[in-house]
Amino acid sequence: MSHHLYAEDPEPADRVPAGPLFVPVRSGPAGCTARLFRTPLGGRTAVAFTSPQRLAAALGGGQPWIRLAEPALRALAEPVGATALTVDPRYVPDVPRGRHLRAA
Repeated sequence: MSHHLYAEDPEPADRVPAGPLFVPVRSGPAGCTARLFRTPLGGRTAVAFTSPQRLAAALGGGQPWIRLAEPALRALAEPVGATALTVDPRYVPDVPRGRHLRAA
């Protein structure tokens, strides 16, 4: 009887985007580049959306974007330190540092 080793199966809760993603970009010296964002803990993350409508709802209708597959986006982001990928985030405005809410 032989025992086979298998790679770890993904967790059922892991969401794998189907099809190309809509990736926000910005202009750069060599054309456009994917925009990278910060997580709440300060880490770098690539961001993508499953539709142009979701991208516009989070970043505004004037945000330029390109379509990329998840592996292509990860390949672009990893060399610059963004190992996380956030899909369909909702925009949450930053609270200016040093300002705290006070009870009246």
